[in-house]
This record gives sequence, structure tokens and C-alpha cells, in this order.
Amino acid sequence: MDINKILNADYLDILFEGRNKQYGGYELRKKYKRRAAIAGIISVLTVGGLFAGTMIKLPEPKVAELPPITDVKLAEAPPVDPHRPPPPPPPPAPPPVKPTVKFTPPVIKKNEEVREDEKPEPPKPEENKVVGAAKVEGSDDPNAIDPGLSKASGTGNAPVEAAPVEDKIFTSVEQTAEFPGGMAALQKYLANNIKFPTQAREDGLSGRAILQFVVDKDGSITNIVVQRDVPGSGFGKEATRVVSGMPKWKPGRQNGQAVRMYYTLPVTFKLDQ
Repeated sequence: MDINKILNADYLDILFEGRNKQYGGYELRKKYKRRAAIAGIISVLTVGGLFAGTMIKLPEPKVAELPPITDVKLAEAPPVDPHRPPPPPPPPAPPPVKPTVKFTPPVIKKNEEVREDEKPEPPKPEENKVVGAAKVEGSDDPNAIDPGLSKASGTGNAPVEAAPVEDKIFTSVEQTAEFPGGMAALQKYLANNIKFPTQAREDGLSGRAILQFVVDKDGSITNIVVQRDVPGSGFGKEATRVVSGMPKWKPGRQNGQAVRMYYTLPVTFKLDQ
């Protein structure tokens, strides 16, 4: 490049002298100032437009006016017909549910007639035997005197006292223990003293509780056991409370002597509808 062209040439022309000016780098550098100016103008216009938009206030929309509220007058009620019969009275409220307690007297059945769910738990096995105070051996001597007979008279005809009964609990005796006044008095006592459990009444429960207890020699009630109950009803607990407060019974008797014996008592709880 001669000296005149060098003085008038742009530094890009000097930089790309003898090179391929059609390559992209020359064009990018040649038009950079123009593109930068255009980008600056666009940025200024955009910012100015946004700022000017915030300064412009649009007119508020008009709200339609509601019509004024006026008083509304209702029509007068028609006159009451004096000859019209009055409405019927409401039906009476149903009577409250009255809880009752039913006593089921013991029934003697054959073994094959008793269902499995009605069988009480058997007590501990006891032998219903009466034993003497001492063991007496027999003798082949016809002149031997029974040691239980009186030797004072020498006749051998004096009365013999019964041997004392051992302190056992019998399951069956000759004369069964009895509530004072009999079965009717027992039913009346249970009906007057048993209270239907509140929780069972609310849950609508009914059923039967079976108790087993011991009637002692003096007629007192001991060893009360609930053998059957309705779960969550409280029937067994209530029946136990009443039985434990019973007066003394007439004790059972075996060979004319008062003995201890087991007694099974079923009590039925039922709500009257």
C-alpha cells in the first residue's frame, strides 16, 4: 500500500491488508460502531417508553349506580276463621325405658339335656362322705362291744352320737341351703336390690350372669365367683354386690348336721321396651 493510502486508510484496512476481507471478522469490526449506536438508541427509547407509561393515568371506570332501596310493605294476613277447629295436640312422649331384673330359678335337668354353654364350671372334687372320728377295726369275737356304744349301762343299747362331719364343701346334700323365706323371698330380694348397670342400659345390653358361692355352716355367703357374664355389661359385678350383702341363709344339712355347700345362682338382666 502506498503512502497516500496509508494516511487515509482506516486501521482495519491496514490490519486486514493482504488478508481475506470477506471473512466475518472484518465485517464485524467495520460495522461495530453503527450497531452499537442503534442498540443504544433502542435501549433509550425502551426505557423512556416504560417510564412514560407509568406517568400516564387512565380514566377510572364508572361504577353503575344501584337503584335506591325502598321500603317493602307486605300484605296483611287474612283474618283468622273463628269457626276453624284448633290443630290437634302433639302426640304424648313415649314412656321411659324401665330396666328390670329377672331371676331365673334353678331347674334340675338331666345331664344330656344341659347345653354346653349353660354348664357352670365344676368345683374342686370333694367326696360327699361322712367319716368317723377314729378308725375302728372289726372283730370276730361275738362278745366284743362296739366302741361307739356306751359301756356305762352294759346293755349296749345307749344312743350313739353321730360322728362330726369334716369341714368340706359339698356339691349336693340331703337338705339344700335356702334363702330365708324360700325362693319367692329370694326373687323379691333380688328385684328390690339389684340396679341395672348404667353403661349396659346406654348400650342396650341384656343377658344373664351366673354366680357360684358357698353357703357356710352358719348361713353366711362366701367365695363368690362369676362363672358367666355378658362382656362389658357389668352384670356379674352388680349381682356379686347384691349377693355379698344377703342375709344369712339356712345352711345345707347332711346327716342332720349343718355343712358347707356350693350354690349356683343365675340372674337375668332385661330391659323392658
